[in-house]
Amino acid sequence: MSTANWIEFVVFLLLLCISTPLLGNYMAKVYGNKKAPGDRFFLPVERAIYRVSGIDPEGEQRWTAYARSVLVFSLVSVLLTYIVFRLQGHLPMNPDHLGDTKPGLSFSESIAFMTNTDWQSYVPEATLGIFAQLIGVFVQFFLSAAVGMAIAAAFIRGVARTRNTTIGNFWVDLVRSITRILVPISIVFAFVFMSQGVIQNFHAQKSVTTTATQTVDSTGAAVTAQKLPGGPVASWMPIEALGLNGGGYFNANASHPFENPNPITNMAILWLLAMIPFAFPWTFGKMIGSFRQGMVVLTSMAVLFVMPLALTAVLEGRGNNKMPPAGVSVAATSTQTGGNLEGKDLRIGTAGSAINAAAVTGTAAGMSNSAHESYVPLAGSLPLFNMMLGEVTPGGIGSGLWGKLILVLVSVFIAGLMVGRTPEYLGKKIRGPDVKLAAIYILIMPLIVLTFAAATLVMGSPLRSVFASGPHGLTEIVYAYTSVAHNNGSGFAGISANTQWFNTTLGIAMLAGRFLLIIPALAIAGALGRKRVVPTSAGTLRTDTPLFTVMLMAVTVIVTGLTYFPVLALGPLAEHFAGHF
Repeated sequence: MSTANWIEFVVFLLLLCISTPLLGNYMAKVYGNKKAPGDRFFLPVERAIYRVSGIDPEGEQRWTAYARSVLVFSLVSVLLTYIVFRLQGHLPMNPDHLGDTKPGLSFSESIAFMTNTDWQSYVPEATLGIFAQLIGVFVQFFLSAAVGMAIAAAFIRGVARTRNTTIGNFWVDLVRSITRILVPISIVFAFVFMSQGVIQNFHAQKSVTTTATQTVDSTGAAVTAQKLPGGPVASWMPIEALGLNGGGYFNANASHPFENPNPITNMAILWLLAMIPFAFPWTFGKMIGSFRQGMVVLTSMAVLFVMPLALTAVLEGRGNNKMPPAGVSVAATSTQTGGNLEGKDLRIGTAGSAINAAAVTGTAAGMSNSAHESYVPLAGSLPLFNMMLGEVTPGGIGSGLWGKLILVLVSVFIAGLMVGRTPEYLGKKIRGPDVKLAAIYILIMPLIVLTFAAATLVMGSPLRSVFASGPHGLTEIVYAYTSVAHNNGSGFAGISANTQWFNTTLGIAMLAGRFLLIIPALAIAGALGRKRVVPTSAGTLRTDTPLFTVMLMAVTVIVTGLTYFPVLALGPLAEHFAGHF
């Protein structure tokens, strides 16, 4: 990497070191019902929302009621979003006069934005008007992110409480996540993005004369004009990144100069992506009263986040090994990547693209600034493997924490088997029903991904939408289902996904990947909250040590990641070795 890339990498880590304790302490006060900065302003706003909505802020819910609230809220959200997409041709704020979206696309995209996946199998600026973008997508950025944060807060309460049947109030957690965290940070960064040249308007596309004649179009005529899109992008970008949504206002997403014009905005995007996921383990430690336990989770996330980040940049920086056999000699240096710039923005470069690829797949954002399919095979496999780990490094907004804590329970169970004792975590015995729920949580993702990928491979029609064949084509298919099932939303590229098959199966995968994980997670939280704390003994396994941190990382890689090893061997690994031998 170049000196500029190293500076960017170090500044990114320093910003995370600053925001993690500050935001983590603040969120612990917000979700712990303690006095927090801004109470004088936020409390009246929240009370007004509770009165209008008929919410009792003092009433708490069992895990079953909490889960029902999540499901009902999500159902209403997806129906309203679907209606907006289907009727957008009749709605206001549509300056380009775009028509209604088709049923299949409306189905998959309304699910995508409700589940915080934000998978886009369409060109946003040519498909959705401003009203549909704002009401159908932008609002869901806040709501879907807040749902994940609310469930994380409920899970923490389940771990922290003893002999208690409730885990909080979903509606209160939802409101506080939006009013106290997501909206204030988004407003601040909206001004940052506007100051750096990100556009903020409600204009239709404008035709401008180019400064030079471009290549000829399909009719053979020279192109001398270009249409420039408009939109409220500066206010869009902060919550797209902060809420780990990833749905770009433009098709090029974070490589579009109207969204990401310079290194400052690129750094702001990376910081926003990782800000809340890394703050949640700190919040966890504060709310359970054990800083060391929080640091175990945080350290495990951080190590497994930084390693792919650095490794992807190194692999991409070595250049394209296909060049020398083709008679092209381009030496790879810190500033020249040996011809390996295809699919990347020249402004961002190979190292910046690689860091982004690892960051967006480690944090479940999907906010790509390059085409992952154009990476060398091993580098392209790392974003895929990041998602296959279960989105816990640090993972989705809220889901990263509760997913990691479930892996903590699995690690404790495995350790208990090794020493022949009933496993315990924070003084609570982990019994058979808890482990069964954790097993369901871990196995559901491979089942979804591999089943749909296999079905696509054996059917002729869907394969016509896949542009590549062989190992690369397999990777494209597996990446798509891995991305949507893990609610990431990034694309490997190379698939025309706006078809009946992909719209339907990807939509189902998004629903299953969201709610078939949320329900077991809340059930585990409810079970933990009802348990009593048993006294610590000489045989109790300590879960706040460096040794357990290493074990937790090993379990994360072995139990979840290696479930997918056979398909990785047939895809990117086979492509890598085929290119070298």
